[in-house]
Amino acid sequence: MEKLEARIRNHDREIEKMCNFHYQGFVDSITELLKVRGEAQKLKNQVTDTNRKLQNEGKEVTMEELKQCRLQQRNISATVDKLTLCLPVLEMYSKLREQMKSKRHYPALKTLEHLEHTYLPQVSHYRFCKIMVDNIPKLREEIKEVSMSDLKDFLESIRKHSDKIGETAMKQVGLVVCTCGGGVPGAQDLVDFSPVYRCLHIYSVLGARETFEYYYRKQRRKQARLVLQPPSNMHETLDGYRKYFNQIVGFFVVEDHILHTTQGLVNRAYIDELWEMALSKTIAALRTHSSYCSDPSLVLDLKNLIVLFADTLQGYGFPVNQLFDMLLEIQDQYSETLLKKWSGVFRNILDSDNYSPIPVTNEEVYKKIVGQFPFQDAELEKQPFPKKFPFSEFVPKVYNQIKEFIYACLKFSEDLHLSSTEVDDMIRKSTNLLLTRTLSNCLQNVIKRKNVGLTELVQIIINTTHLEKSCKFLEEFITNITNVLPETVHTTKLYGTTTFKDARHAAEEEIYTNLNQKIDQFLQLADYDWMAMEPSSKASDYLVDLIGFLRSTFAVFTHLPGKVAQTACMSACKHLSTSLMQLLLEAEVRQLTLGALQQFNLDVEECEQFARSGPVPGFQGDTLQLAFIDLRQLLDLFIQWDWSTYLADYGQPTCKYLRVNPTTALVLLEKMKDTSRKNNVFAQFRKNERDKQKLIDTVAKQLRSLINSHHS
Repeated sequence: MEKLEARIRNHDREIEKMCNFHYQGFVDSITELLKVRGEAQKLKNQVTDTNRKLQNEGKEVTMEELKQCRLQQRNISATVDKLTLCLPVLEMYSKLREQMKSKRHYPALKTLEHLEHTYLPQVSHYRFCKIMVDNIPKLREEIKEVSMSDLKDFLESIRKHSDKIGETAMKQVGLVVCTCGGGVPGAQDLVDFSPVYRCLHIYSVLGARETFEYYYRKQRRKQARLVLQPPSNMHETLDGYRKYFNQIVGFFVVEDHILHTTQGLVNRAYIDELWEMALSKTIAALRTHSSYCSDPSLVLDLKNLIVLFADTLQGYGFPVNQLFDMLLEIQDQYSETLLKKWSGVFRNILDSDNYSPIPVTNEEVYKKIVGQFPFQDAELEKQPFPKKFPFSEFVPKVYNQIKEFIYACLKFSEDLHLSSTEVDDMIRKSTNLLLTRTLSNCLQNVIKRKNVGLTELVQIIINTTHLEKSCKFLEEFITNITNVLPETVHTTKLYGTTTFKDARHAAEEEIYTNLNQKIDQFLQLADYDWMAMEPSSKASDYLVDLIGFLRSTFAVFTHLPGKVAQTACMSACKHLSTSLMQLLLEAEVRQLTLGALQQFNLDVEECEQFARSGPVPGFQGDTLQLAFIDLRQLLDLFIQWDWSTYLADYGQPTCKYLRVNPTTALVLLEKMKDTSRKNNVFAQFRKNERDKQKLIDTVAKQLRSLINSHHS
């Protein structure tokens, strides 16, 4: 109890403190309340006064007017309610018109849907509502037509922009290949695809998606055919090809974008079908137009463009193996254009050559030429300056142009995804064509040229010999480029040695022909007096000049391979012998004297002396003299009048006149017959004329008998 009382006292003290603390506030509140009571009394008085005035004023209003007023009030309220119900419909319709005006067709269609299904049913009993309901199909058709118009505009736009889109896509691939970066815009940055999306949505909402898809694909197929039709002059410039490729790439970039940004508007089967058509038409166009191209630089640029074209489309998932296969066909075309170009290069080199050994005056020039052409000769290196290489300038020039051709072939093989073996095979085959066809033809043309001289022919033989030796270095050069060893199975070998051998043989034959022609020119100067009674004291001038020409000519042959010089010399001597024999036996010489025959014998002796002098080293014994053995035996027979020996020994292997044909002897004997006493060859022996004529007749008879027995 004591504790409780103590606690109560504590609480009392707390209450007292609290009351003391809030006392002033309580006093203020009472004061405020007293003030409010006064204001409330005033308000009450005002209300009472206002009520009294209102009552006084309302006494004048009749009950009828009050009813009318209340009716109007209800009508206004009802009108407000109905307008409140119709206003959203009108606002929605206004919104619809605004959306259509601003070409926001898809939102307009959504608005039309809300209007039709949500708002108009609420006010369907109003006449204006029926007009709206009747107008909805027209509005829907209008939206459909306008969106289709937008689609047509879009299709026209992308047809015009295909070139730019394709150029951009190919630039992107080019930048990736070059790894040089750059912010090239994509197709979506160049073309606004929203008309397609809007139109697709609209037609989908309207339940006509299939119609839209059919129309879109049909129009794009038409555009594809237009894009794939190349201009007639496309082959004239690289820009023609580039524009063609840009349009094709642009077309398929757009379709790829549509494929990935719409659901089902186009599908992979549709795009694959278009691509198959595009691939076949593109390849056919390229085959046709590239065949007109004769500039290898343009063909090479075209190849690089096709590679970029293929890489671009491959990046979008299109198969391009056929394009790379076709590039191998174009490579053949490129090779042909290279061969034509190098044909001109070789012609210029061969036409401008002086066909003289290259002189060198110092070590610098010597090293420069040895650096251009693989040549080693210890003897030449030891010789002091000035000295000469054995070959003329066309040798290092032709060799270096063959290397340039190989580099040009290599350029085409880049980026074609070929193996090193395939590249090696391609280069070797093209180089073989260059050697066996192009260079060979150029060399043959030079050799067969009318104004080519013996000196030039000799130099050509020397040059082709050195070029033939250089073929192994060309083999090594190709090996170093392709890293394919020559021993590899199926590796194509170079046929250069055959080319140079053939050219050398042609030059050798031309030398023989040329020499014979020169001999014929000298023989045309022969002017024998076939009725001369006595010979002169020396050989004929024309023959002395001819022998002098042969001596100087064979002196030039010192650099030729020994067999060539020997063959040329033997050929010349045989041709000279045969020509002299024909000269003696020709039908126009109807008769001749012993004096003329003795003069002819002096000329033959001059030829034999030339043969004995060894104009070309390497002949054994009297091998070269044997070229004139037919003439020698025939002349000895007639000058010595040794018919008894000839007729007695004829047919024997050891016969002194073994090389004298009885037919030839008879022809010559007939020319020496006495056709008139004035010109009789035996006029100086008039006493024995009859005996001599009888002897000639007897010999002629025996010769005829020999001829007949031989034929039988």
